[in-house]
Amino acid sequence: MMSLLYIPILSLTLAGSVFSEVTTASPLEVTSSSSFPALVKVFADLGSNVTLPCQLHNQSDDSFVGIRVKWTKVGEDESQDEDVLVSMGFHKKTYGSFEDRVYLQEADSDDASLVITDVSMGDTGKYRCEVINGLVDDSQEVLLEVQGAVTQGVVFPYSPHLGRYNLNFHDAACQDQDAVVASFDQLFEAWKGGLDWCNAGWLSDGTVQYPITKPREPCGGSSSGPGVRTYGLRNKHMSRYDVFCFASAFKGHFYWLVQPDRLTYDEAVQACIDDDAKIAKVSHMYAAWKLEGYDRCDSGWLADGSVRYPISRPRKNCSPTEAAVRLIGFPDKKQKLYGVYCYKAQQ
Repeated sequence: MMSLLYIPILSLTLAGSVFSEVTTASPLEVTSSSSFPALVKVFADLGSNVTLPCQLHNQSDDSFVGIRVKWTKVGEDESQDEDVLVSMGFHKKTYGSFEDRVYLQEADSDDASLVITDVSMGDTGKYRCEVINGLVDDSQEVLLEVQGAVTQGVVFPYSPHLGRYNLNFHDAACQDQDAVVASFDQLFEAWKGGLDWCNAGWLSDGTVQYPITKPREPCGGSSSGPGVRTYGLRNKHMSRYDVFCFASAFKGHFYWLVQPDRLTYDEAVQACIDDDAKIAKVSHMYAAWKLEGYDRCDSGWLADGSVRYPISRPRKNCSPTEAAVRLIGFPDKKQKLYGVYCYKAQQ
């Protein structure tokens, strides 16, 4: 593989800590006539403002007149691309989770850089700046990595294929998912972050609790306020509940494996192996969804035999009311109806 040249550059920011580097392809690796660098990598702290650089080239002083600038967050495939901002002269429009949170820096007549305010973990990813001026179409890709999450991990509820309330304290459900039983402090932080779950689950201290942000009758009553509700200490051998697990951030790659056909469970396991990976676990999906903003509206097999899909951008037919990891269930493993999510550990 050809070596890449890393050239540090300065990236402007309004607040927080940001730095960036440029990766420029060798002449043999450049396939377009664009004078832009092949890739810019920018690092930003959680909650800061960050500037993703993009420059116009060889334009007059009124360069933005008649110029169309489009910023896109690039998905795993084209269907997952997310519009961020489109600018045409004085007319500008922002989209989705970026609405009223991004703007063009326009420090000078050649500056099409994008400023993102109040950066979240979900902003992590690759962005494309396209500058269209008549027949000239230039593009620049920028990779944003967000650092310094409040908790480098995720709390998630888990129940086995037997259904809810089938685990005693000693069942190794979390360990099987490359996770640990969550502590009260971890569940409390997750509740402050919006976790709402109506099924009670074990915690590491032997108590059984559940987090409620939207009080309602089936979940302890609507008259009680939001909070982490507790059943107290329970018999670790005889009592049966679900469990809350905690998974740390993983150093690896969670992804949807593109396949021409739907798969049975055994075919899904083998497909990941053939891709030099393994079938992903529930913890991998939750960590990618919560910490990286992973979003895909395709149901796929996971290692425990469940079928799930992660949605960080709620939309029609894909969890319309909230961001969530959606559970389809534990179908017959011989059903050939689903794709697969894989996980490739960092070497």
